[in-house]
Amino acid sequence: MKRTKPPFQAMALTSSIASQLAGGPLAGAFLGKWIDGHYSTGPTFLIIGIFLGLGAGTYGTIHLVRTYTGDD
Repeated sequence: MKRTKPPFQAMALTSSIASQLAGGPLAGAFLGKWIDGHYSTGPTFLIIGIFLGLGAGTYGTIHLVRTYTGDD
């Protein structure tokens, strides 16, 4: 008989994936907007920050899922 994991563990994994995928680009956007305001460069660093945040969120999500599934 296969033993299932508790539902709260699945909810925790889902919420951490959502927070990483949303938090990375948001943090990059805020940091990029701050740098743009500090150096008056327009939306250059905003766009760079969003892409870097998206990459960091994706990488963190992949690492989290691999750790959770045991593919480490």
